[in-house]
Amino acid sequence: MIHEVDFALRALIEREVGTRDVEVVFDAPTRDWAGRRNSPTIDVYLYDIREDLRRRERGVHNSYDSEGARVTGRHLPPRHFKLSYLITAWTSRPEDEHRLLSALLLCFLRFDALPPELLGGPLAELALPVPVTVALPPPEDRAFADVWSALGGELKPSIDVVVSAPVDTGQQFEVGPPVTVPPLLTVGGIDGSPPAEQVGQVWDEDEAGRRVSMRRRAGLTLGPRP
Repeated sequence: MIHEVDFALRALIEREVGTRDVEVVFDAPTRDWAGRRNSPTIDVYLYDIREDLRRRERGVHNSYDSEGARVTGRHLPPRHFKLSYLITAWTSRPEDEHRLLSALLLCFLRFDALPPELLGGPLAELALPVPVTVALPPPEDRAFADVWSALGGELKPSIDVVVSAPVDTGQQFEVGPPVTVPPLLTVGGIDGSPPAEQVGQVWDEDEAGRRVSMRRRAGLTLGPRP
C-alpha cells in the first residue's frame, strides 16, 4: 500500500507541477544527502505512519454472489492508515525553492483525495477514496523541528502532506449454506401427552400472485421418554 501511495504522489506532482527538469525522490533529507545533491530536487519523505482511528469501522461486511442475492462470505472492513510526508524543494537559490513549494502547495490544494486514475494495485481494487490533507498543524506529540533534529539536518521550509490510505486486512469468514426451506418447531409431546406437533411456516401465493405466509401444523405422536 505504501509504495502505491508513493507512485500516486510522484505521478500527481509530475502531472500537476510540470517538473521536467526537477527530480522527485523519496530520500531522507539528511545533511549528507543534501551535500551530495547536485540538481533541482523535490523530496517527498515519509516520516510517520499511524492508524486513522476516526475511520475505523466495527462489525463485518458481507460479500455477495454475482446476482447480489446471496451472501457468500464475510470480511472485516478496511483499516485506514495516515502516511505523513515531509515535502521539500532543493535548488541552488531560495527563490527557486519557494516557487517550487508554491506550485506544490497549489497542486495538493486542488485535490481532496488522490485522483482514482493514479491509483493502482490493491489500493485501486478497494475503490475507496484516499483523502489528502495539506499543511495542517502537527499533533501535540510531534513537531517538525523534532523531525529535522532526528534527521541531523537544518530546519528548512516544507509542506506536510498526510494521505489516509485504506488497507484490506485479508481476514475472511465463511458462511453456511443458504436456507431453502422454512423452519419447523416441535412443540408439546412431554411424556407423550399431549401429542407433539410440528409448527412451521410456508410461503404461498394468493390470487393476485403476492407471497403470503401460511401456518402449517402436522400432528406427530411420540413415544414416552426413556
